[in-house]
Amino acid sequence: ELPPSEFMQVADSTWLVLSVVSNGREPPGCQATGVTKIARSVIAPLAEHHVSVLMLSTYQTDFILVRERDLPVVIHTLAGEFDIYKEESGECVPVTSDDVSNGFLKPKPSASPMLHPVQSPQTRFCVLTVAPDTLPAIATMLIDVLFYSHSPSWDAATGSQDLDSITFFSFSLIEGYISIVMDAETQKRFPSDLLLTSSSGELWRMVRIGGQPLGFDECGIVAQIAEPLAAADISAYYISTFNFDHALVPEEGIAEVIQLLQQRQESGR
Repeated sequence: ELPPSEFMQVADSTWLVLSVVSNGREPPGCQATGVTKIARSVIAPLAEHHVSVLMLSTYQTDFILVRERDLPVVIHTLAGEFDIYKEESGECVPVTSDDVSNGFLKPKPSASPMLHPVQSPQTRFCVLTVAPDTLPAIATMLIDVLFYSHSPSWDAATGSQDLDSITFFSFSLIEGYISIVMDAETQKRFPSDLLLTSSSGELWRMVRIGGQPLGFDECGIVAQIAEPLAAADISAYYISTFNFDHALVPEEGIAEVIQLLQQRQESGR
């Protein structure tokens, strides 16, 4: 319903949301959360079947977006490992691979996914939530941060952004639950009693994936980050955007993460 605009780009695909709900059968030693928790069972198999995904972590849970046209491949790939349901009129109805077998095409073999460059700014980030009824109290401040503050620092000589201090602010409202990612300096502008975080109050560091806008036709981008972190049992909070992908990891683990990803890059050459 948005009017056409020269300033707005729209991807040509329609996407569907997959939410992964644990059934409590995970081994007790598994501590990783976020994208790494579902890397082996969901993200890696979809990458192997050449399905492009968008990943959106929130304070409450994680969502995987897949293109609507890829749904038969997605269901066929995941049906052996998961009970799959679709929502119809507010009810969850079981889905089997037989329901979507018509038109299912086996993926064609292809070369290994491209490994994109990974950069890590020095900025420290917070992952927060806010109660919906207190949102009006910070609405003016949110608008200021979203639209008027922190213009990106660009290097005029190279035409690139200075990644020593990246500008990143994420706000999502999904089924009434609000999730916010902001840098630690921006957090100081908000009333501390309204922003809720985990009891540990941990800070996060970011790795940004991609040297140029990634597009949506390539698969395996999330897996590039998720698989090595899952193997090392490192939690990650992952946000795909129109141009780049971003993974947040606990601040104390950033050195290990960079080392793991560099090893992955070198082994893939």
